Amino acid sequence: MLSYLLRRLAILLVSIVIAAAVLFVLLRLLPGDPANALVSVGADPEQIEAARRQVGSDLSLSQQFVRFVSSLARFDLGTSFVSHAPVLPEIGKRLAITVPLTLMAFGLAIAIALPLGIIAAVRANRWYGSLISVVSQLGIAVPVFWIGILLVTVFAVNLRLFPSGGFPPRGWARPDAAFTALVLPVITIAIVMSASLIRYVRSATQDVLGSDYLRTARALGARFPEALIRHGIRNASVPVISIIGIELASTLLGAVVVERVFSLPGLGSMLLLGIEQRDYPNVQGVLFISTLLVLLVGFLADLAQRLIDPRLRDRSGGASR
Repeated sequence: MLSYLLRRLAILLVSIVIAAAVLFVLLRLLPGDPANALVSVGADPEQIEAARRQVGSDLSLSQQFVRFVSSLARFDLGTSFVSHAPVLPEIGKRLAITVPLTLMAFGLAIAIALPLGIIAAVRANRWYGSLISVVSQLGIAVPVFWIGILLVTVFAVNLRLFPSGGFPPRGWARPDAAFTALVLPVITIAIVMSASLIRYVRSATQDVLGSDYLRTARALGARFPEALIRHGIRNASVPVISIIGIELASTLLGAVVVERVFSLPGLGSMLLLGIEQRDYPNVQGVLFISTLLVLLVGFLADLAQRLIDPRLRDRSGGASR
């Protein structure tokens, strides 16, 4: 397991370097010069050249890449063209909203999807099992922004139970106000995520129900709930974990839509604002940090699979020998 962990860490580091290089190339392929964000319309050539020297676009691509990589090695994501503030601290402030939003929605989605997915598989021949499957299909088809608008209309505008959007100016200094502001966004994301996860949990549980080891446990006298909990759920969780990792990563990236609906100053809002203002360092920093978080989620999901399933550990150990 240790050798596998070291290999995975090495692959993670290489993936981060490759992702940084791809991000650098793609952003340089965009039309226009980043220096244009620093000069006004009708600027003379001297002003444009000074702006190019300031942002480094007067250098060759190889020199720009060396500067980019060396800055990342120092945990320096540059300075905003608009606010003239360091990008990394600003991303940290935005992550204090996006990460709790994603994790709370993730936890709620798991709490909904696991029992309902198991019920839909075990009681597939009952009306409520079929109803769960149908509702999950509908949940996947409904756009996330539509669910957010519906929740705002019902619980914020009509019932006035929760705020319709925004985040407390003092942030998490007032935890009650911060949690209240995130209730509707969390429910919005959790509905969409749980609808997708229910299908995978249902499919994985159905595969387990037809397995030999479950029938053997029943033949040895174990009751069905006991056999399912002791032998079935652990095996069914292995493929589900990889799907959960993908869903968590996609939710983190897709939070931009929900943050827009609820006017949350999170990472997605920072990305959209940076694109609108052509704030090159902000866009580059947000995309790099988002990519880094996605790679970390995949890394942790892979480790969780091997901790749960001993067969994967034996296979990796045999490969190393």
